[in-house]
Amino acid sequence: MRITKKEGISLFKENLLNLGRTADNIKKNKFGNVVTFIIDRNINYTNICQNECDFCAFFRRKNQKSSYVLSHEEIIEKVREAVNLGATQVMIQGGLNPELGLDYFEKMLRMIKKNFDITIHSFTATEIQYFAKLEGIPELEILKRLQAAGLDSLPGGGAEILVDEVRKKISPKKISTDDWLNIMKSAHSIGMKSTATMVIGFDETIEQRIEHMEKIRNLQDETGGFRAFIMWSFQPKNTKLGGEKISSWDYMKTLAFNRIYLDNIEHIQGSWVTQGERIGQLTLNFGADDLGSIMLEENVVKAAGTSYKMSVQKMINLIKETGNTPAQRNTKYKILKEF
Repeated sequence: MRITKKEGISLFKENLLNLGRTADNIKKNKFGNVVTFIIDRNINYTNICQNECDFCAFFRRKNQKSSYVLSHEEIIEKVREAVNLGATQVMIQGGLNPELGLDYFEKMLRMIKKNFDITIHSFTATEIQYFAKLEGIPELEILKRLQAAGLDSLPGGGAEILVDEVRKKISPKKISTDDWLNIMKSAHSIGMKSTATMVIGFDETIEQRIEHMEKIRNLQDETGGFRAFIMWSFQPKNTKLGGEKISSWDYMKTLAFNRIYLDNIEHIQGSWVTQGERIGQLTLNFGADDLGSIMLEENVVKAAGTSYKMSVQKMINLIKETGNTPAQRNTKYKILKEF
């Protein structure tokens, strides 16, 4: 029986180990002992961004010395390096740079598809909305054009906490809750799958976290377009917002709750990127069936002072040490190889 929002608030007060046990049982009933990962590369085409979110350490203003825009040739070279290292996916994202029109992205996508057999899982809802405003055409049309050029699916970035009261404090210029949900709905309507995300640690309440999950769950009921739910914690170092990192205890409890509450989303990902290898391992006993990407390149979390390294062999060993079977997957969660 589905847990209501009211029941969820009560459930969240449960002992961490009890929540973890329940989440682990749900995960094992779905996937047994198989834990997946993907080899991909995150490519950030520019760090120039007009949103200037207080929680972001990555963005730069146009005239700052460390600002940049990658050429198509530089992006192609990064994709080539990733393919040579076994990547099956690239995630291309960047700041909201008014000097980059839709033609820049359409040409980029076509060049990648012409040269490589790789999945392009790219552009957040925030970027899609910005492209639409810049070009003066509807977001659905933007999605259709990018899809025609080679875009395969959307990552869930930009969601943070889908409660406008929180968003106004941490990113007042950024996409609203309803706009994020509507862009995801539009993508799903043209057969473009996506992931859903949540970032915790902005002093949001438990009720606000559950409200976020409820909105994701409701849209999934309607469209079935989310392949996975990915949660990580805010990294405050080098950001204007500042503050302290949340505890691993809080992260693990919320992760287990994700698995229990989001009953219509198949895959729940644990975050070694923000939590480190050992907590990443523990997530596999608290509801996570996937450890995400090897991440041949990652810049946004690194800019906030958190940097963990991963390799295929290290990932395999981490999963095996927990008594699970490691498996490499693709973007669609099809298993390519077990180890």
